[in-house]
Amino acid sequence: MHDSLTLPAPAKINRLLHITGRRPDGYHRLQTLFQFLELADQLRFTPNDQGLIALETALPGVPDEDNLVLKAARLLAPLRANSQLGCTIQLQKNLPMGGGLGAGSSDAATTLLALNHLWQLNLPREQLIHLALTLGADVPVFIFGESAWAEGVGEELSHCPLDEGTLLLIHPGCHCNTGQLFSHADLPRNTPAITATQALAQLGSNDFEALVRQLYPPVQAVFDWLKAADCPAFLTGSGACIYTLMPDPHSAEALLQQLPSQLAGSPIRGWLTQRCNLSPAHRALQVQINSKVHI
Repeated sequence: MHDSLTLPAPAKINRLLHITGRRPDGYHRLQTLFQFLELADQLRFTPNDQGLIALETALPGVPDEDNLVLKAARLLAPLRANSQLGCTIQLQKNLPMGGGLGAGSSDAATTLLALNHLWQLNLPREQLIHLALTLGADVPVFIFGESAWAEGVGEELSHCPLDEGTLLLIHPGCHCNTGQLFSHADLPRNTPAITATQALAQLGSNDFEALVRQLYPPVQAVFDWLKAADCPAFLTGSGACIYTLMPDPHSAEALLQQLPSQLAGSPIRGWLTQRCNLSPAHRALQVQINSKVHI
């Protein structure tokens, strides 16, 4: 039986997000630039030989049948050579849910990566990406594992390196309802399609931003606070998190210390982190694999 495996499930940010149309099935066509953060949930996977698949740390308000970690594990279970292979999973939740960071999707992807290794399924990345898409449109990029230009509903991925560095991430204390935003009459849906190269000249553009700032006063308040601090602010995903790129850790720490505990009546939370082009989950898994090879 393998030893336990602990891996991060990193946040993502959208460095650009455009909605270019709608498919006949109702899904929106997107163009976006994904980048990873060092900020992450942590998952610990402990194999067992009783065939048991269990999540020891449930998420408040999320029933097991809707939990993406369990869905991911059960998606791989039929592919086991030995049905007695199981796994218990512990989740340390550091990322806010519904913040535009892909937290649940990242947890699911890390589960796929971990169990593919622990259960010795040896599925190639392309097959894992195909399986990941059945769990949600944001899950494939976390399997892809590199900063990416994405099209379609977010699953058509190509490598696109972006500038790395320090970032201040702020959660405005509210939850943005993605479903309601996608169905809102004022959401732009026909932004002209561009190329990945053109996107690099439009970093920060997000078709959700104007609507989210209008509908959610705490989001607007964070934008106003960052503007007063002379820091460009950007929305990730459909919100609610806002980020600003910082020139160095020292200035980022100084700005974080100035962040108020509340804005527009909502509790505010901030993190200093690094944006990176290689997923911390893939990096950590490779370290584990290499350490076993050298034993």
